[in-house]
Formats: sequence, C-alpha cells, structure tokens
Amino acid sequence: VSGKYETSPPAGEDRFRAQLSLSYCRSSCSAGIHFPRRGCNYPAEIIENGKMREKTLTMDTLNPQVKAVEYAVRGPIVTKAGDIERGLQQGQKHPFTEVIKANIGDSHAMGQKPITFLRQVVALCSFPELLNSPSFPEDAKQRARRILQGCGGQSLGSYSASQGVDCIRQDVAVYIEQRDKGVPADWDNIYLTTGASDGIVSILKMLVSGQGRSRSGVMIPIPQYPLYSAAISELEAVQINYYLDEDNCWALDINELHRAYQAAKEHCHPRVICIINPGNPTGQVQSRKCIEEVLHFAYEENLFVMSDEVYQDNVYSPDLQFHSFKKVLYEMGPEYFNTVELASFHSTSKGYSGECGFRGGYMEVLNLDLEVKAQLVKLLSVRLCPPVSGQAAMDVIVNPPLPHEPSYLQFHKEKSAVLGALAEKAQMTEQTLNTVPGIKCNPVQGAMYAFPRIFIPPRAVEESLGMSPDMMYCLRLLEETGICLVPGSGFGQREGTYHFRMTILPTTEKLKVLLEKLRDFHIKFLKEYASLEEPKR
Repeated sequence: VSGKYETSPPAGEDRFRAQLSLSYCRSSCSAGIHFPRRGCNYPAEIIENGKMREKTLTMDTLNPQVKAVEYAVRGPIVTKAGDIERGLQQGQKHPFTEVIKANIGDSHAMGQKPITFLRQVVALCSFPELLNSPSFPEDAKQRARRILQGCGGQSLGSYSASQGVDCIRQDVAVYIEQRDKGVPADWDNIYLTTGASDGIVSILKMLVSGQGRSRSGVMIPIPQYPLYSAAISELEAVQINYYLDEDNCWALDINELHRAYQAAKEHCHPRVICIINPGNPTGQVQSRKCIEEVLHFAYEENLFVMSDEVYQDNVYSPDLQFHSFKKVLYEMGPEYFNTVELASFHSTSKGYSGECGFRGGYMEVLNLDLEVKAQLVKLLSVRLCPPVSGQAAMDVIVNPPLPHEPSYLQFHKEKSAVLGALAEKAQMTEQTLNTVPGIKCNPVQGAMYAFPRIFIPPRAVEESLGMSPDMMYCLRLLEETGICLVPGSGFGQREGTYHFRMTILPTTEKLKVLLEKLRDFHIKFLKEYASLEEPKR
C-alpha cells in the first residue's frame, strides 16, 4: 500500500483555530485507504471493498458530556507551545530560543530537585534488595520495611485494598492529628487516592443526582481550578459560581455565597460547596474567620463541604497561616463537628515535594452516613486501588524524618530550601508585575501561582475575532516571546475583566527572564493598540 499526506493548514490566526479543532488533514492513497495523522478526524468514513463504512465514534455520536469538558491548563495554548518547541528542536526560526512553560504546577518539570528521603524510601520499596545496601539510611529502611509488610506478598507490585494500604492510612491519620494540634483523626475515614483529583471526582460522583430543578448544584469559586468545572460538565451537574473578591486579595465573601446560593435554588438543588485553600489560581490564604463563616453557611443550608487543601504547605506571607477546615470545624463545637459532612484533600504533587508523577494523595471524609460509606468503598473498588508507589510517596510526606533520626537534617534543609525559594519568587513575581502599566497583581500569599489582572485595550478586544481577548493575548505572548501562560478565561473571571495564570515554579533566573519579557511584551502590546494610559484599578 502506498500513500502520501497532503496537508495545507491555514496560517496565522486561522491556523490556531485549526489547531483548536484538530481537523486539518488530507490524504490520497492508491488503495483508497486513509491513514490519518495524529489528531486527524477527517474523513468520518473509510472505503472498504468499494463501500463506505461510517465510523462508530464520531463527533456526532461522542458523549456530549465529554465534548463539554474543558481543561485550560493543558488546553490549546499548551498544544501550540509544544508545536513551537518541536519546531525549535528541528531548526525553525523564532524570535526566541526556548519555550518557557509557566502554565502548570509541575515542580520537577521546572527544575525542582526531588526530596532525597522520599526517593530513598520509594526506591527501597520498589527494589527491596537495596535494603541490604549501606548507601541508604536506617530511617528510610525502617519506613520501607513497614510499607512492604503492608503490601500483598511484601511487594509494591501487588494491589492494595481499595482504600489504600492500612499502615499508610494510619500514618495519614497521625499526621492530620499532629497538624491540627490534637483534633482526633480516625484512619477508617482516610482513603488514599490517585492524586487529589481522583478523590474530588469520586466525591462529586456520589453527590450528583436528580433531574431538572432537582439536579445537584455544585458551588465553586470563580476563578477556579478547571478540574471542578470539567468534572461538573462530565457528571451533568449544575455549576454554581460564587465570585472571589479580587479587590480584597481574592477573599471569600460570605454575602456572595448567599447570593449565589439563593439564585441557584431557582433552577437546581445546591448540595455541595467546594473551597480551594490556599487558592488555585489566585494564591490567596483564607482567614480562620472566613473558614468559620463558610462552615456555618454549609451547616445552615445543609451543604456537603469539599475542602481542597493540596497547597497547605505553600504559605509564604509571614503574617498568615494555613487553617484546615477540619480543625476549624472541631473548634466550632460538637454540634458542627459531628454533623457537617466534610471531605478534605491532599496530594504528593504540591507542597515542597512536587511529586506529580507518582499520583499520590488522600482524602479524609467526615460524618458520612454508614450506608453511603459502604457505597463509597464500592465506587473506589471499581478502579481497584491507587498506584501503590504513589501511596508510598504519600506516606513519606505524612511521616517524614524526626529530629532524632539520621535523615532529618538533610530533609529539613531540602524542604526549607524549596519553600524559601518559592516565597522569594512569590514576592518577586508580585512586585515585578505591579511595576508594569496595565497589570495589577494581588499578593501571592500561597500556592504556586499568580493570577494578575491585565488591561486589554478596547480595540484589541474588538480584534480578538471570537476568541476570548485573554486567549488572544496569551497566544500573541507565546508566539512573540516563547512564554506559555494560561488565559484567565480558562479559570473563570468576572465579565469584562481579563487575567492570566502563571506558575512561580521556574528557577529564579528563568523567572526573572520571564517577567522581563512579559513586561516588554505588555508595554509593546499597549502601544500597538494606542493606549499607554494607566487603567483604572
């Protein structure tokens, strides 16, 4: 069989739109057989023995909930960045020599080094023969032996229980109790997960039911992490937006919660409220008073609370601290602590370890009905178990070296270095962006991101040609500087405002380059559209 591809994608803006649909491909073949290239969906049928046979799965027959899913963090801007990066490697000419990806919170991809102790324990678990090696410290060996004893056949390659390895769940409970200064934690309420995302989606699956006006409504912050809107779309739940207060450092306003709830009751049944603290993409750290108000609101309106706390170690402002929703709930008294249904989530992917690839995580679920709890275990059993290597990595995060153990000094030094560097880069990012005309950045109090507001002149808005203006801005930025950011429209924002999200994870030197290029681009962008006037802030 011989054949060749004939591709002629359009150029410029239209080329980008073509990439969004991934539909530009032509082929001709002497045998009449089509071999589509990657990303092609043309044509919708193939020729077999002179007869046309339609494909079973086409855009017309695809599950509409899948089509509704959007995930900006790995969206079309990132796809284009990958194309440009491959072009650079093949010798294509661009006004820059490298693509700087600041679109996703992937610490190790940005150059962060692994925490030695964590990798030692996982290595020992993966290859137990190393337990005889003098190159590994005894405290790492002790943890590895304990984890392996909890695994079937003492092997990381065996399935665990659907909830996770028992001894690791026990360690998580001890960690939570210590973190929350003695608030009791029952390891039977701990479920190990494939990253935090797996737990979040599992809980949402349990909560979504009903039809029409009785369909479950899910309250999410705007701006939000796109996992939530994607899962809500896939589950056909009703998304209820409550807006964070940008003018007050992205604080959560209890009056806004009441507004969103009352408006949503007209067309759905609000059943759950999601909070991300510290915030993604906004980087704020919510106050204890704010958390108490949210929990009181959930108690009064009989809402299930989902608290995304994966950035609990990432707090940079010296006058702020992380408060877990569980601890605040406990301090509100037994009437609240024994009744409000709360699921909180943590992960290996963030914090100081940045171990995204292990896909380790846990959730603690409080006050779940006993019969519902059995249904949750059943649901989790469908995917058998989370990656056991990720469970081992999670164990190290909740059970790190103690001061009297041989690995403590190195571990403490590495952890402090990571968090110290992030704090410096958070401050540098905020300060630098606020020197640029037409950009306003709130303090990056925590997490790994800045979400600055950008002024886009009216003429640029008009010329965005159906594309969201901040998407057009980020596309131009990528093409002219090689900087890959995510437009704010992918996270949600108040109408008429524009933002982008960037990580603070690149090395300090690379982050300085990024910020300088971004400043120069923005000033040039404003000049191009004839507006260097200081915008209203």
